[in-house]
Amino acid sequence: MSGTTTAGSGSTRTADSPWRNWAGNVTSRPVREVSPASAEELAEAVRRAAEDGLRVKTVGTGHSFTSIAATDGVLIRPGLLTGIRRIDRESMTVTVESGTPLKRLNVALAREGLSLTNMGDIMEQTVAGATSTGTHGTGRDSASIAAQIRELELVTADGQLLTCSEKENPEVFSAARIGLGALGVVTAITFAIEPVFLLTAREEPMTFDRVTSEFDALHAENEHFEFYWFPHTDNCNTKRNNRSAGPAAPPGRVSGWVEDELLSNGLFQVACSLGKAVPPVIPSIARLSSRALSARTYTDIPYKVFTSPRRVRFLEMEYALPREAAVAALRELKAMVERSPLKVSFPVEVRTAPADDITLSTASGRETAYIAVHLYRGTPHRAYFTAVERIMTAHGGRPHWGKVHTRDAAYFSEVYPRFAEFTALRDRLDPDRLFANDYLRRVLGD
Repeated sequence: MSGTTTAGSGSTRTADSPWRNWAGNVTSRPVREVSPASAEELAEAVRRAAEDGLRVKTVGTGHSFTSIAATDGVLIRPGLLTGIRRIDRESMTVTVESGTPLKRLNVALAREGLSLTNMGDIMEQTVAGATSTGTHGTGRDSASIAAQIRELELVTADGQLLTCSEKENPEVFSAARIGLGALGVVTAITFAIEPVFLLTAREEPMTFDRVTSEFDALHAENEHFEFYWFPHTDNCNTKRNNRSAGPAAPPGRVSGWVEDELLSNGLFQVACSLGKAVPPVIPSIARLSSRALSARTYTDIPYKVFTSPRRVRFLEMEYALPREAAVAALRELKAMVERSPLKVSFPVEVRTAPADDITLSTASGRETAYIAVHLYRGTPHRAYFTAVERIMTAHGGRPHWGKVHTRDAAYFSEVYPRFAEFTALRDRLDPDRLFANDYLRRVLGD
């Protein structure tokens, strides 16, 4: 590989091609790429970048739809910082290297008879990327992945390794669990874990009017509730996940493949491609798609219930609203789609989270509902997303840090009561903005 130098077992090379995110909507051209094999090598890369006057960003698997990881300086790839450092069965925690993909962590924990309490619906991201942007699933009582962090280790702008927890550097811990890459480079994370358990998933079609009128009850009665509304229809698909005494009863091999691969990925890919080529057919396709998924119930270990494969590429916007505002906002969204010429091929996803205490968490200080909208990659998205954003911001919505939005620091200072606390900490930890980029300048200010 041209321009490669090796220190220890990591590597540094001149970047000879642009970096692109998973969705393909963000491209950047770093000066060099570094693949450190240890926290010490990472710290040295940060110090060297500072000496060379280059900004530093870390990228995991590129699953953010924003330019949060883009840089024209040094791009750190944590692919060698992987694996479990230790499992502590007394404190019920696991410490994992920052570049470990969630799917590898989930499989490794299951092998040990352990599990995270809650997780998002995909597991391709690295643990640091997922937590730094606020990745979440749905839960009445259990919160985001970042809320399950008990300790983290990061390299700060001066090249020092800082450990923080509720007892050690607590003010950093409060913010850095969802740090946006603005406070330092995360090198390791310690998560709370528990003995592996079983979840029973009940998936059921439901009308839009029923699911919105019963939303509060469905949320209260289930540990994890979410639903998808198919635009241009009155149809929704609901999913309720609750702990189960067992026995395990996973989806059948054939029926699971039909639902999760053939319908949800294969045929959906064809439908999206057709809709992109011939937009007027999208409402008809939506009516067929919304009726294709049938009711089913199955029981399995958590990551096999919470997560599902996502092979159809898309762009996404998601807003976190006060939970009591969710139904009104969703009804406004449906009315907007119905009176507009928009043709929307992807379902709208609705999830919930309890309030947490993380400074810039989208659920910070309030019970939250998430409304996520998607469009097939390559489909013009500006008109739809702009109209959705207008509705969400009218309800005090907070956009997901890793998904498309147009908000800036002035807006965030209004919707996050502790916003100034975060920016003051950033001033202290990174006064010269070593970890800055255009995205952070927009959302956090200079």
